[in-house]
Amino acid sequence: MQQVKAVVARAKGQPVELTTINVPDPGPGEALVQVQACGVCHTDLHYREGGINDDFPFLLGHEAAGVVEAVGPDVTGVAPGDFVILNWRAVCGECRACKRGDLQYCFNTHNATQKMTLEDGTELSPALGIGAFAEKTLVAAGQCTKVDPSARAAAVGLLGCGVMAGIGAAINTGAVTRGRSVAVIGCGGVGVAAIAGSALAGASPIIAVDIDAKKLEKAKAMGATHTVDSSSVDPVEEIKRICAETYDGADGADVVIEAVGRPETWKQAFYARDLAGTVVLVGVPTPDMKVPDLPLIDVFGRGGALKSSWYGDCLPTRDFPMLVDLYQQGRLDLDAFVTEEIGIGDIEAAFEKMHHGDVLRSVVIL
Repeated sequence: MQQVKAVVARAKGQPVELTTINVPDPGPGEALVQVQACGVCHTDLHYREGGINDDFPFLLGHEAAGVVEAVGPDVTGVAPGDFVILNWRAVCGECRACKRGDLQYCFNTHNATQKMTLEDGTELSPALGIGAFAEKTLVAAGQCTKVDPSARAAAVGLLGCGVMAGIGAAINTGAVTRGRSVAVIGCGGVGVAAIAGSALAGASPIIAVDIDAKKLEKAKAMGATHTVDSSSVDPVEEIKRICAETYDGADGADVVIEAVGRPETWKQAFYARDLAGTVVLVGVPTPDMKVPDLPLIDVFGRGGALKSSWYGDCLPTRDFPMLVDLYQQGRLDLDAFVTEEIGIGDIEAAFEKMHHGDVLRSVVIL
């Protein structure tokens, strides 16, 4: 067992605390990872605010990259010294989804068996089974995806959650390709990643929708061909207008990605898609949210598909190395998502910047 510095959320709505935790030596199927970088994701704030569950205290952080320090018995997929991106989809290989070949929909993803604890022995709940706002963390070996060790940890670690969620929502869930039009509602980190993924796939037009001019500028830099300030115009009508100018007869975008997670923006996405178009929900709603007054005849009459995207429908062993390779080639600008690099004691300040929309990602460097 080792003692390391880590960031813990002890109680709902309270500021996080930098403290010392106990990290066990890896057991069967587990890996000990020395964390090099970890992004500050909105999901971490959800944990701190009690929006995920009440299993406090939480060991926050999950969007990370680092080096494997040790592995437990029977681990063959990674070895000490491997540079890895951590993921929260360690597929089991045994559930119904895995057995039919849909590993990206694994129903039984797993985490480390042993618990990390506070110094007094109180068990910690690691965010998304990772807990990477820490000098070292214990994870299931399947949560480690080996990638090119020359890649910048602060950039590629973001594939561990938000950037992968956005790119995957476009490419995997939305099946965006050349000749398709795309609108993305909500241009935070995930939405901008969906725009980058759409650009990578060759879509056009790519329409970014938000109420924040700074976010729209970032979206344009990442590949949006058009921007829509939905605080001043009707985004549905504007998306329809832009698409009709590009494709004769179009009545909306082929794929509309909702990256906010609110009923009103999901309804905008629903009505902004073309007939037989696809809506992809990647924004995370709260349990109490409902979509009111949506006539069932509209669901039937518009055809197409209404999808949700969980982690961008990714398979880390397939997607992470490919995206890191594109990054190394200069075809995917992951560096652009890193607004600032911060210390492990600066996470509360990063949460505040997130509230004000000042950053795509603050990244903790360890």
